[in-house]
Formats: sequence, C-alpha cells, structure tokens
Amino acid sequence: MHYSPVLDAHLHAVPLAHIIKHHQPKQRLQALIKAKQHDAIESDLFQLCNLLQQSGLDLSHTGITGSLLIGAQQASSDIDLVCYSRAVFHQCRDITRELIELQHLHELDEQDWQASYQRRSCDLSYNDYVWHERRKYNKAVINGRKFDLNFIDDTSNPDLASYQKGEAITLQCTVIDDTHAFDYPAEFKIAHEQIDAIVSFTATYTGQALKGETVQVSGIVEQNQNGIKRIVVGSSREAHGEYIKVLRA
Repeated sequence: MHYSPVLDAHLHAVPLAHIIKHHQPKQRLQALIKAKQHDAIESDLFQLCNLLQQSGLDLSHTGITGSLLIGAQQASSDIDLVCYSRAVFHQCRDITRELIELQHLHELDEQDWQASYQRRSCDLSYNDYVWHERRKYNKAVINGRKFDLNFIDDTSNPDLASYQKGEAITLQCTVIDDTHAFDYPAEFKIAHEQIDAIVSFTATYTGQALKGETVQVSGIVEQNQNGIKRIVVGSSREAHGEYIKVLRA
C-alpha cells in the first residue's frame, strides 16, 4: 500500500523497479486480429472488431485489456476494449447503439444486468442502476458474450494538485459540462457557489449524467491548495454511501 499525498489516500502500487513487462493493449489487439487461429473468445473479438471497422471505426486507436491482454482468458471471459481517442470512443458508442438497433449486437439481458449490478455493489437501486447504464452504450453483447468499452485519454496531463479530504456531503445540483464524463476520474462540472465539480474514481458512475441534468450526489468534499473544492464519489473501492443519481421527472 502506498500513501498518495496528491489524493490523500492509500492505494495499491508497485515500485517501478519491480515492473518486468509492460503489456500494451494496442499491440496485443493487432496481434490477436492477425493470428491465424482463435479460441472462442478471440473469435468473438475478431467478429466484433470487423463489425466496428465496417461501420467506420479506426482500430489503430483501440486496444484490448482485461484477461485477453495477458492471455489469461477463459471460455466465460468478457471482452474489454480500450479507445485512446475521445472522438473514437464516442464514435464506438454510437456504432454500438446502431448495431444494437440492427440486431448485429444485443443489449444485456436480465441475467447480465443482475450479475453486473451484484458485481458493482453500488448504492443505487437495481432499477436506477440499469436505467443509467442502458443509455451509456459502453457495453453490449456479441454471440452471448458481454463486452465493455473503456476510454483512456493519453494526450492529457495528469492533475498534480494535492487534495485534502473533508466532510461527507449530499446535495442536488445541475451538470453544466459533461466533456470528461467518461475519463478517469470521470468529471462533471456543476453549477454550485462553492463546489466546482463532481469526480468519480469508480466505473459505476462513469458517464452517469449529461449536461443540463439535475443530479443528487453523495460523496466526500475535497479541497486543493488553491481552494478549489470537488465532491469525490469513490473515495473507497466499494464507495458505500456514495453515488451519483440523475433526478428524473
């Protein structure tokens, strides 16, 4: 465990000197695509990539992570795609929605959603969880196998400001900027006199709200050395008692 003064939290960490191999998602995806033989999950990945490419997606900006990245996949494994361009990521989401409408891909079924909900163990009701997730189009099913779309912005500079944790808070506010809603951490700028943004370090709340929507948020207030405050959702892995929920009419 490593204490990060930037985040005021203890995190899993590995000393740089102990790293012996860097698995690279882009290179691994290209190697899998070019392979002459595929197992069941690799065949599903190959078909998915063909569908995305035929719909105009540039696969040179994508990679594969999860078990497939390190060759540890099993027959029941999911597919985890990574997009390294914001434009490509949102294009991939749009293509996923279109392919679902054409029935080339499928939405998660009740069993899939229940499994996803149990795995997340979040502080939303099941119905609220599914309502938020279904409109993100960052996951779907191909040949009965679930896949997820992930975004990494490899062009941005990390926020090196140091934050100090404050008190827990629950409030309602309006999202005024969702540009970084799918980043890590996800960020939602809000209209509030004292607090600048909501940030989430848990994938459950990635892409959770859109610009103009009113949300109820519960999290921990943090403040940096410049006096800027934010609400963090996901201050622990389980994020118990912390959530972002769109207030629907």
